[in-house]
Amino acid sequence: MTAIKHALQRDIFTPNDERLLSIVNVCKAGKKKRNCFLCATVTTERPVQVNVVKVKKSDKGDFYKRQTAWALRDLAVVDAKDAVKENPEFDLHFDKVYKWVASSTVEKNTFISCIWKLNQRYLRKKIDFINVSSQLLEESVPSGENQSVAGGDEEAVDEYQELNAREEQDIEIMMEGCEYAISNAEAFAEKLSRELQVLDGNHMDLAKGHIKALQEGDLTSSRGIEACTNAADCLNCILREFDLREQFARRLASHLNSVFVQQGHDQSSTLAQHSVELTLPNHHPFHRDLLRYAKLMEWLKNTDYGKYEGLTKNYMDYLSRLYEREIKDFFEVAKIKMTGTTREGKKFGLHGSSGKLTGSTSSLNKLSVQSSGNRRSQSSSLLDMGNMSASDLDVADRTKFDKIFEQVLSELEPLCLAEQDFISKFFKLQQHQSISGTTTNEAEEMDGGTSSRLYSSGVPQTVSSEKDMIRQMMTKIFRCTEPELNNLIALGDKIDSFNSLYMLVKMSHHVWTAQNVDPASFLSTTLGNVLVTVKRNFDKCISNQMKQMDEVKISKKSKVGILPFVAEFEEFAALAESIFKNAERRGDLDKAYIKLIRAVFVSVEKVANESQKTPRDVVMMENFHHIFATLSRLKISCLEAEKKEAKQKYTEHLQSYVIYSLGQPLEKLNHFFEGVEARVAQGIREEEVSYQLAFNKQELRKVIKEYPGKEVKKGLDNLYKKVDKHLCEEENLLQVVWHSMQDEFIRQYKHFEGLIARCYPGSGITMEFTIQDILDYCSSIAQSH
Repeated sequence: MTAIKHALQRDIFTPNDERLLSIVNVCKAGKKKRNCFLCATVTTERPVQVNVVKVKKSDKGDFYKRQTAWALRDLAVVDAKDAVKENPEFDLHFDKVYKWVASSTVEKNTFISCIWKLNQRYLRKKIDFINVSSQLLEESVPSGENQSVAGGDEEAVDEYQELNAREEQDIEIMMEGCEYAISNAEAFAEKLSRELQVLDGNHMDLAKGHIKALQEGDLTSSRGIEACTNAADCLNCILREFDLREQFARRLASHLNSVFVQQGHDQSSTLAQHSVELTLPNHHPFHRDLLRYAKLMEWLKNTDYGKYEGLTKNYMDYLSRLYEREIKDFFEVAKIKMTGTTREGKKFGLHGSSGKLTGSTSSLNKLSVQSSGNRRSQSSSLLDMGNMSASDLDVADRTKFDKIFEQVLSELEPLCLAEQDFISKFFKLQQHQSISGTTTNEAEEMDGGTSSRLYSSGVPQTVSSEKDMIRQMMTKIFRCTEPELNNLIALGDKIDSFNSLYMLVKMSHHVWTAQNVDPASFLSTTLGNVLVTVKRNFDKCISNQMKQMDEVKISKKSKVGILPFVAEFEEFAALAESIFKNAERRGDLDKAYIKLIRAVFVSVEKVANESQKTPRDVVMMENFHHIFATLSRLKISCLEAEKKEAKQKYTEHLQSYVIYSLGQPLEKLNHFFEGVEARVAQGIREEEVSYQLAFNKQELRKVIKEYPGKEVKKGLDNLYKKVDKHLCEEENLLQVVWHSMQDEFIRQYKHFEGLIARCYPGSGITMEFTIQDILDYCSSIAQSH
């Protein structure tokens, strides 16, 4: 949400001279439409106007646009629905009642609290707040963006004063004397400024109060800082006060250096309270205090750039050490929470994520996770046949990892954005600058030798823009962030390679959010670099699965059944679908699916060809039936063609197995009728076949008598037992196969009946068992087993 607020302020409200104080993500109650944002804003000019603005994404979804605005004075009632229980719904009564549902109760409460404070401060008419907790309306104003609601920046907005008639006349006379006053206003303003400085420098002395402020003014109090700022502004206009300027510049630089040092000590004292919880210390109080010196920093930048440059470098030095302590401690807590180990007993050997965690032989060194009081090994491989499969991992463990990883990113993001915003404001990085006087070694220390050089052998280097300088400062200050993130990712990958799925989705979302705010920012660049590592781990996970499919070995002494990698593809796909739902990087998963399913198809075929205990058709039939059922259940759109192929292979091999296994249960009768069909094929008419010596009625009766019903049932019973030995229990295809065999047997029976009727008409010869007998035999056999 912090990133969204930054984007909305920059793109929508700053151009409209408004400041965004609070925001809530909502949708209309009872309607399934795209979400939008309700924003509480105030104008930066007096008199202050307070509005509630509705903002939503454009139809194309590539930018936000202002849709509707209501004046706060037109708001009659705020109905929070329930003052006791958590409820995301609320109503705003303007010209009509607008019913909203917030994305979270916390966001709703924060927004309502902001509306209440704005009402108390700016409106004579009080809004009626109903079903709102009294505690919520009495809370103090949060720090950060909302601070101004309780009396912040609006106080500093100068009152607009109109020119009187005399002042207007004087300005017109001056403009008449400069023909270019209208065509080139910038040159006209510069001319006036030069003339004013000359006038002040020959005829004006610095007031004694200003001199005292510059020499002795208290740089620790707000009043003292304001006095020094005013005196410094006046000092710039007096050319002959060079010594006083230099003296104050030294005093100011010395004081700010001391503040930087003290910040490190003060902030370190708060680390203990964050060492247990997965949170990063808040630097807002320090930023707030330092921003009081922003105008003095601008004065120093224009007056003594060398001292300004020195302060910039010292700030980076002090803050980089402070942030390094905080961030490393923060990541240490994250690692402990991921593995369930204690701080004292934790020893990691993290050097990339290429290692494997397999049972008790892992080099993470037998790293295991405590869950519900039981210690069990975790396999990092989805298809590690010799160890516990990924299905043995608790869903709770993966959910816990996902929450921890999201918490890490959610804590880092606002920390970096807040520091970047502070650097821009405090160091007044609004213009193109030249920085000199620092050696190449110092430059390499600043940016790690990877980004463009800020300094080079004492020769002034032009920084392309303020963003370049800010990014390089951020790179120095947060130099440990990317390595720590990579170490955490390596640990997550070692614990369970499935974690690469969670990390890819979470990291992609945060990169997308950061790029929406500023594609070239330090945060965006750093997260983008780390995303490359996460994607590489994801690809490696997929490659490992394919490699292990190719290397799988099946026991020669037992039936094959559902192959492990077929069952584990089902687990992978089910988990991946839940993780990648509505994810920005869905395309990466679809590509992985195609690779995996093709490898599964090839490996099933390979195992089927090599199987000795189980017939090839059974291996193919059972496994492709399982694949088809999985793809039908999960409805993975990119695998529709593979789903159809799996069904086709299952059907083909079912039929092939049935025909092969059933064979010719009435073998002699089958041979007899093959002879009959051969004679007909030679040209003998069907009704004359019975006159052939070898195929007369007497020979037919002899063959039929060899297949009484009792023998037929015995043969079918032996066939059922044979099929039962071939098929596995988990796929439960025995009855399907048996029913198909029954149908095939009946088909053969009807074929024989047809030949008897055509070749031996009127003979009265029939089989010694009927179709109903076949149905009864098959049913009885199935029930008895």
